[in-house]
Amino acid sequence: MAILITGAAGFIGYSFCEKLAKINLKTKVICIDNINNYYSIKIKKARLKKIKNFSNFKFFKIDLNNIIKLKKLFSKYKFTEVYNFAAQAGVRYSETNPSAYTKSNIEGFINLITLSKENNIKKFFYASSSSVYGDNKNYPLKENEILFPKNFYGMTKKLNEDFAKMYYENYKFKSVGLRFFTVFGEWGRPDMFMIKYLNAVYNSKKFYLNNYGKHVRDFTYIEDVTDILLKLRNKKIVKNDIYNICSNNPVGLIKIINYFQRISPKIKVKKRGFQKSDVYKTHGCNKKLVTITKRKKFTNVFLALKKTHDWFFKYRNLYR
Repeated sequence: MAILITGAAGFIGYSFCEKLAKINLKTKVICIDNINNYYSIKIKKARLKKIKNFSNFKFFKIDLNNIIKLKKLFSKYKFTEVYNFAAQAGVRYSETNPSAYTKSNIEGFINLITLSKENNIKKFFYASSSSVYGDNKNYPLKENEILFPKNFYGMTKKLNEDFAKMYYENYKFKSVGLRFFTVFGEWGRPDMFMIKYLNAVYNSKKFYLNNYGKHVRDFTYIEDVTDILLKLRNKKIVKNDIYNICSNNPVGLIKIINYFQRISPKIKVKKRGFQKSDVYKTHGCNKKLVTITKRKKFTNVFLALKKTHDWFFKYRNLYR
């Protein structure tokens, strides 16, 4: 028996692998990723280097669209759990390169959930996103809201949820969708707000602040995310379900920058207008999540920012 983690070279996928390793999991963990070049392959390889040091972890470079390799993997390892973090990320990139999202986020997802159903996977978790809510302002947003994604990335994530629902209704295949809200922290993606800012500070990059800094985000620290995943892993899946993975504590971007300016050198921030693919605010309700996991306390955002800053300073050369 084994666990499959897709997107293992990515931010959340790698972080979950590291969390599993820390609890000294005895089960074999098979990690796959296509290692695309959407952002620095150097960062992805640095994450994978750490994964390869875990004795019961094994990595394969496999794309979810390679159905032949996927079938062989399922046949060989007899998975009991599947965690799908593989996806083409990035909201703005989806506007100019929609085909990349179609292949990875839709076709790849269908390949994976179909194989999981055919192989009677007991626990199937997949990454969705707060982007499925679009500009819904019924804050804090609950899982039963009507979804109106405003960009192609969000639409692909909504389709994932629709497919998962259909697989339950038609085949009784159970799954859990994870609507992640602006995850940040150590080993974060270089195209995300906080890492972009720190990269500008320590690697002399330009930093553009969209919507003149008026955006508000429900920032969710990566350590909280992986702790939550472990708790959900230990719960029985009884149907097709969805959870907001969020802190329920939205913070304005200006407030984040002001904090960073107190603990790091100041830089010139270039403010610009609203970008059409963005949403003004994200704020999720985590009551459903807290009820099932009993996890009421989330890391203080400023403590998490300090940890993120200190980690980035140590690894800043990776992001040059």
